Amino acid sequence: MFIGHFALGLAAKRAAPQVPLVLLFIAAQLADLLWPIFLLAGIEQVRIDPGNTAFTPLDFVSYPYSHSLVALCLWGAAFGGVYAAVRRVRVFTALVLGLLVVSHWVLDFVTHRRDMPLTLHGPERVGLGLWFSVPGTLAVESLVFGVGLALYLRATAARDRIGSYGLWSLVAFLLVVYLASSFGPPPPSATAVAWSAQAMWLLVVWGYWVDNHRTPNRN
Repeated sequence: MFIGHFALGLAAKRAAPQVPLVLLFIAAQLADLLWPIFLLAGIEQVRIDPGNTAFTPLDFVSYPYSHSLVALCLWGAAFGGVYAAVRRVRVFTALVLGLLVVSHWVLDFVTHRRDMPLTLHGPERVGLGLWFSVPGTLAVESLVFGVGLALYLRATAARDRIGSYGLWSLVAFLLVVYLASSFGPPPPSATAVAWSAQAMWLLVVWGYWVDNHRTPNRN
């Protein structure tokens, strides 16, 4: 998923209103933020294979350190633990952040074919294969994104025009990027994929900017 992960970051604001949206986005997308770094370092591998699934031409050859269930449980524990130690927040808040990191594996398990690793070194690969259906993928991910956005809108209120226009421009941009990546031509190389994936940080910063102009609702 792509917008589905951002949807969970938006939705988590309802459960942890004191946590900045930038951290919720980072938690939800931590696997995809680490993945291009590991690709460029040669630690993980992806291959361009048009027809691999109906929805994406990417063949995820090896990505246990960024996307395996065990790795994301460890990353989640570290992410939530560090935030709790630094900000001295409730255990519940740290748990929300940790589960948000692990949620990336759950959503990818639904969409990916059987290429999602369970452990760091084992051969087990799982996946329900929603990506074999383009209409199914669009329907499910759009629904998840709509619910996540609705929860964020209920959890926060705009303080000024930036808080309103900034949010809706972010939503529009996410949808445009999602559709462009879904129906555009295959990327020219794995290296191009890795470098373009680094642009995810711009969306994280955008989330920080928007959330800075919104306040949590008390209801």
